Amino acid sequence: MSKLTLAQLESHLWGAADILRGAIDSSDYKHYIFGLLFYKRLCDVWDEEYEERLKKYKNEKMAADPDEHRFDIPKGNFWKDVRKHTTDIGARLNTAFQAIEDANMRLKDIFQDVDFNNKQRFPDEMLEKLLRHFEKFSLRRADVDPDMLGAAYEYLIAKFADDAGKKGGEFYTPKMVVRLIVECLEPQEQMSVYDPTCGSGGMLLEAVHYLERKKENPKTLNLYGQEKNLNTWAICKMNLFLHDNDDAQILRGDTLIDPQHLTKGAAKGLLTFDRVMANPPFSLKSWGHEVWSKGDKFGRDKYGCPPPSYGDLAFVQHMVASLKKEGMLGVVLPHGILFRGGAEGKIREGMLKDDLIEAVIGLAPNLFYGTGIPACILVINKNKPAKHKGKVLFINGANEFKEGSNQNSLTENNVNKLAKAFHDYKDVDRFSRAVSVKEIEENDFSLNIPRYVPDMDEAMQVDVTAEILILNDLRKQRDKAETEMLKHLKELGYVG
Repeated sequence: MSKLTLAQLESHLWGAADILRGAIDSSDYKHYIFGLLFYKRLCDVWDEEYEERLKKYKNEKMAADPDEHRFDIPKGNFWKDVRKHTTDIGARLNTAFQAIEDANMRLKDIFQDVDFNNKQRFPDEMLEKLLRHFEKFSLRRADVDPDMLGAAYEYLIAKFADDAGKKGGEFYTPKMVVRLIVECLEPQEQMSVYDPTCGSGGMLLEAVHYLERKKENPKTLNLYGQEKNLNTWAICKMNLFLHDNDDAQILRGDTLIDPQHLTKGAAKGLLTFDRVMANPPFSLKSWGHEVWSKGDKFGRDKYGCPPPSYGDLAFVQHMVASLKKEGMLGVVLPHGILFRGGAEGKIREGMLKDDLIEAVIGLAPNLFYGTGIPACILVINKNKPAKHKGKVLFINGANEFKEGSNQNSLTENNVNKLAKAFHDYKDVDRFSRAVSVKEIEENDFSLNIPRYVPDMDEAMQVDVTAEILILNDLRKQRDKAETEMLKHLKELGYVG
C-alpha cells in the first residue's frame, strides 16, 4: 500500500462507482459507497489505534478496550473478518454494520439504509470486486489525514450530485454558493451555527473551512443541523465524522412540523443560534400548511402563514425564530418570494417593517441541480449596523458566473466580488444599491431586484413608451412651427 494524494484518493473513490454502474440507479451509488468508505475508515483507524495502544501498554486487552478508541468495533465485525468469506458477503456486511451501530450510540441508524443483503442487486462476485477495490489503499490517519479524506468526501458528494442530475439538488448546494453565504455571514470562534435543512452538511462544513482560512480555531464552533431524509442525514453524519467533527448535533425530522433543536424543560421552545444558513427545497408543496394554518405552537408564524403551495417563507420564518437577538442568517430562495403578493406579500411587509432584511443578492441562472431558474440569497440581520438601518442592499449578480456546458458556476472572483459588495454596502451603477424601506414600501414591499438595480442588458434596452412620448412631443413642436410659418407666409401674400 502507498500513501495517497488527494487526486488519487478522489479518483479511487469515484472508481468504486464504476463497479456499481448498471447494477443500481446512479442516484443510489452514494449510499453504498459512502457506507463502505466509512466502514473501511473506522476499521483502519481502529487497527491504527490498537497498534499504538499495544506499543504503549504492552497489553492486548487494554489496547482493545473500547474506551481507548474513538469508535468501538465489536469482535468479529472488522473489515478483515468480512474478507474471510467469499459467500454471503452482503449479509456479513449488514451484520457488521448493525453491530457497530449497537456499540456506538453516536452511530445509531447511520448504516440503516445501506443494505447489501440482496444477491440480485449485489451478487458475491460484485461485492468481492468492490471490497478488493477499497483495499487498494490504507485509510489510516497516518496515510490519509481527516482534511484530505473530508475533501475527497466533499468531492464525491459533488460528483454524485452531478451524476444524479435533478435529484442532486436534494442533498447538495454548489460549494461556491455556500461559500458566498458564509463569506457574508462571517462566523466567528465560539459561535453556534445551524442549518435547518442541512442535506449532506456542506453549509456547516464551509463555516469550519472559513475559520480555517482565517487561521482561527474551527473546533470552537458549535454545529447544529436537521435533515428529514434518512439517507441524506446519514451522509451528513458520516461527512462530519470523516472531517473529525464528532460533536455536531445533526438530528432527524421535518423541521417545519417537528423541529428537533429545542430548549430543555417543560415549556420547550426553539434553540437560538448566532448564525443560521440554509438552502431549503424551492417552493415546497407539502410543507405543513394544514398545521401552520391553525397556528404554529412555536410562534414561527409571527408574520403570517405562507400559502399551501409555497413553503419558502415558512423556512425563512423558522430561521428568523431560530436566531439570537444579534444573529444573522443567509438563505437561498427562488425569486418568486421577492415579489409574489397575498400571504407572502404580508410576510415580506412584516419583516421589512421590523427592519430585518439587510440584503438581497441575485444569483445567475442555472447554478443549481434540479432547476435552471435564477435564485437569490436573502440576508437577515437582527442587529443591523447603524448605517444599514432602514435600508436593504440589492445586489444584481445575474452576470456573475462562469458558463458551463450543463450548468453554470460561481468562480472565486465572482464570490469575492459579491461578498465585497455586501460588506461595502455601497451604490455601484447597475450592480448594487442601498434602498430605503420607505421606497420599498412605495413599491408595495416588492423586493424584485431589477426594480432597484436593472440588469446590464435591461439598462441598455430602449424604453419604447418613453421614446413614443418624446416622438409625440416632437411632432407637436413640428406642427406648431408649421402653423406659425404658414401664418407669416399668408401675411406676406405668398399663400392665398
